[in-house]
Amino acid sequence: MTKQDHTNEKDLRIHSKVISEGVSRTPNRAYLRALGFEDEDFQKPMIGVASTWSEVTPCNMHIDGLARASKQGISEAGGSPLIFNTITVSDGISMGTDGMRFSLPSREIIADSIESVVSAENLDALVAIGGCDKNMPGCMIGIARLNLPAVFVYGGTILPGKLDGKDLDAVSAFEGVGQYNNGEIDKEALHKVECAACPGAGACGGMFTANTMSSAIEAMGMSLPGSASHPAVSTNKSKDSRAAGKAVYKLLEKGIYPKDIMTKEAFENAITVVMALGGSTNAILHLLAIAHTIDVDLTLDDFEKIRKRVPHIADLRPSGKYVMANLDEVGGIPAVMKLLHDKGLIHGHCLTVTGHTVAENLADQPDLTDNKTIIDFENPKHETGPLVILKGNLAPEGAVAKISGLSVTYIHGPARVFDSESQATAAILNDSIKPGDVVVIRYAGPKGAPGMPEMLSASSILVGKGLGESVALLTDGRFSGGSHGLVIGHAAPEAQVGGPMALLKENDMIKIDAHALEISVDVDETELERRRQLWEAPPLKATRGTLAKYAKLVSSASKGAITD
Repeated sequence: MTKQDHTNEKDLRIHSKVISEGVSRTPNRAYLRALGFEDEDFQKPMIGVASTWSEVTPCNMHIDGLARASKQGISEAGGSPLIFNTITVSDGISMGTDGMRFSLPSREIIADSIESVVSAENLDALVAIGGCDKNMPGCMIGIARLNLPAVFVYGGTILPGKLDGKDLDAVSAFEGVGQYNNGEIDKEALHKVECAACPGAGACGGMFTANTMSSAIEAMGMSLPGSASHPAVSTNKSKDSRAAGKAVYKLLEKGIYPKDIMTKEAFENAITVVMALGGSTNAILHLLAIAHTIDVDLTLDDFEKIRKRVPHIADLRPSGKYVMANLDEVGGIPAVMKLLHDKGLIHGHCLTVTGHTVAENLADQPDLTDNKTIIDFENPKHETGPLVILKGNLAPEGAVAKISGLSVTYIHGPARVFDSESQATAAILNDSIKPGDVVVIRYAGPKGAPGMPEMLSASSILVGKGLGESVALLTDGRFSGGSHGLVIGHAAPEAQVGGPMALLKENDMIKIDAHALEISVDVDETELERRRQLWEAPPLKATRGTLAKYAKLVSSASKGAITD
């Protein structure tokens, strides 16, 4: 779609002109005068700043200041800015509890709220600022629905915690529980980890979901170059926000819309960067959802096609040694993109929020400085991307595995079947799970949970107990970006709608082969069909409120768990 094609869709009105015309607009102006508007402000475009500021998570505790910096940038450029808020939830705090069921649905609530405010107030453009996992894709889905000139700003990564000369992050605390349960550390040592893991503002420091999505959004061209890796507490982060306010005004002047930027090739750039960095499996879910909203035909097959040609070159947590702040020190996402562009893996012609193409943005970018954070391209961590799409009679629509950092990518073992994460976690903690087992957590999908919760507690405790590569964990739910080990999520169709996981019995033999891209159970189709005829869908776990509405609307994980 060209910029000219947007005329009929949006009529390219400027809200300030509409609201300043005629006596009938006097009541509208009266409300805005209460906010401090003067006569000249009604002649300027009105630009929203969607803030996800909140005190429920360190990821977002500082975003109020970033929103004010964006407001300043908009004012300096010649616009009339208006800040409004939307929600966030903390995945880390809700992890392992029923609250985690609200995490993924919050993505849709955020998108709905941004769409509602911008549409109701007839704003002309938007800066959206996100910090924690779901408010980032939530902001992007909202931007895609609106298709008004927009720039996304990432709240920034947390700095690593320090304990006895070692770097820690949020996942260190979850893994510490497994180490404590295994007798490797005592309660005092575990408490020290808890106190040191998260030192201040910012999102989890490794290549977990937040940093994965910030990288993907920058690679897609929807945030300013370099902003994805700047730490939350750095002076650069405030500069990013102010610059975004100026940039969105220029997009409005030039008539550049999200659909001009978020093309199929732009999504391919995002996937390429995610694969090179060893990003979170959640990126697959979120990029599918954003692409659907912006009318880009993106499927799981696209991820697999790109994975095969992109090497994994980053030594980043959770499957490596370093964190996002270390990557920022050596050039951040622009330096990674320049390397990938030089190797012919990035579409340089894609337009970005700077008004320039990717190639133009990278023209003066220095090469990656010598650092172990990014491994030699010719001797990568893995020759192909680590996010693998598996298919077979257990997941005909697909399942997602992350194989980075694993020495074992094949297992053929008995199913240990659980209908909730709490049941599985209890079995792991009481040593009922043995090497060679395949732990199955079902009815944890978008409809079944509902909300497709993450399984960081179960996966981290397995790692902490030394079972991360000898026990597989399979679910129709999700995994945190901090999860590692032999974990397979997003199995679709999910158990709640009669997917094959619903038909599993204890000790059925399951085969997982990440190299052959297979996930299957050693039960023939005749027996599976017999079980299918006997199976009855359990009632939905939520009957009213947010989760009930979500369960009724949400699609398969293989389509991004969308509600449109």
